[in-house]
Amino acid sequence: MTSKLEDIKGIGKKIDVLKEGGIDSVEKLAESKLEDLTGLKGIGESTAKKYIEAAKELLGDTTEGLKLEKNKEDEAPKTEEDEEEEKKIQEELKKIEEKKTRLQGKTVEKGDFVLVKLTGKTQRGKIFRVSSEEDAKKAGFYDENKAKQGFYTPEFVIVSKPGFLNEGLTETIEKMNFFEKKSVRIPPIKAFGKRDPKKLERIGIAKFRKLNEGKNPERGQDFVKKGTGQRGTVINVVQGKVIIDYNHPLAGQSVDYNLEIVDKIEDFQEKIEYFMIAKGIPKENVKDFKVNHVKDDKTLEITVPKMFLFQNLTYIKFGLAMDLQTYLPDEIDDVKYIEVFEKIPIPATPADSVLQKVEQFNKEQEQNKEEEKKKQEEESK
Repeated sequence: MTSKLEDIKGIGKKIDVLKEGGIDSVEKLAESKLEDLTGLKGIGESTAKKYIEAAKELLGDTTEGLKLEKNKEDEAPKTEEDEEEEKKIQEELKKIEEKKTRLQGKTVEKGDFVLVKLTGKTQRGKIFRVSSEEDAKKAGFYDENKAKQGFYTPEFVIVSKPGFLNEGLTETIEKMNFFEKKSVRIPPIKAFGKRDPKKLERIGIAKFRKLNEGKNPERGQDFVKKGTGQRGTVINVVQGKVIIDYNHPLAGQSVDYNLEIVDKIEDFQEKIEYFMIAKGIPKENVKDFKVNHVKDDKTLEITVPKMFLFQNLTYIKFGLAMDLQTYLPDEIDDVKYIEVFEKIPIPATPADSVLQKVEQFNKEQEQNKEEEKKKQEEESK
């Protein structure tokens, strides 16, 4: 027995608004907070309360039915594999709960590997950065392909180390406790910097076309400068000149963040995996890389899976090795990449096939001659 949003009394056309905001089930609606709904188009506080209460009531009505269905499932005999899997899940949940209890209320320390949930907004309220799929849907820029690649997940950060978050967030996190939520406003100088007039470039349209695969400039388009890889935006086209801005789009602005430290990464293998993800290896493929840590000589061996053997991973491998050596110096000195190209059976060429047939034919002819000779000898006796 399941309930649908359509079953909520009085929901009407607002069902589309809710779904666009990531609330696509009765369960999610029942668990929503008022601010989750009032932030959506056309839903006020009283309407939000009514929807949430109606969802809770609807779930209450179906609870007994769900229990009956679950009891039927429980009656089915469990296999050893089911019991083993359930045992592993329970053990993992127990570890997570114990870890959370151990960290609750403790202040993060310099060098801690943590996961930070972020929502970044401009002062005009435009969301530009999120750490969850639900927030990405609410902001209106959710992309399923990006989600599969590991976007919309908490940020991997080493406390007090530069290069992970901007200066303002780095300083804020240093003073936070685990699982604490905080809202901060970061000034330009500690966010994306001040706007620098020197980062504006004017080039002729003809030259721009050569650098842009022969295409004409369009205001607002992204532009990557060949040779340097510098990224910019076309902000204007005037008097035969293209004006490109290489400042960060949010340079010169104060920005607001909601953040929460949601976990501490303590397992060595898990740290390696997060470094891989940070360097651009899709989250779903990280487990395909076999990692062997030789503790005696502080060497990390990474076997590259077949699917990546013919991709150019030079910069990723170099950057990953540098990060591991920099941030895990007590465990890692050398990083070795192992690439195994298995021998592929070579199919017979047409010429080989003909030769094989000729040899087979000759053998058969020899056998026939031998048999004929024997037959003649027997007949002559």
